[in-house]
Amino acid sequence: MKVKDWMTEEVITLSPADPIRRAAELMDEKRLRRFPVIEKGRLVGIVTDRDFRNATASSVVLTEKRYHDFLLDSIRVESIMTPNPRAISPEADLAEAARIILEMKVGGLPVVSGEKLVGIITETDLIKVLIDLLSRGKELS
Repeated sequence: MKVKDWMTEEVITLSPADPIRRAAELMDEKRLRRFPVIEKGRLVGIVTDRDFRNATASSVVLTEKRYHDFLLDSIRVESIMTPNPRAISPEADLAEAARIILEMKVGGLPVVSGEKLVGIITETDLIKVLIDLLSRGKELS
């Protein structure tokens, strides 16, 4: 099985210049936990719900709402993203993607062909594979 067979192709992305409010709104609205960050058509980072929580927890928890709003609008995605994230090819074996996700303790990997983002493979996608295999009665070894 290949990554391309199970990856999510319609990926919502952010720009490094986006305010972190945009990330927060997308996490809430789309119920997603990670967003590749694209600049000039190239993958430059990834921002996760953990990055957002870490960025806002220390500076916002004990502040008043207007300051909280100011920070959400002032801090840019580039300030909290993980730059140059590990990515995988759509032609890679799905087991390789699962191993990388497990070893790196991340929730997903951007999928790139050349420098172009073509999808994302996540823990959820891997669980879908498992469900599919189990429902077809496949032996897991």
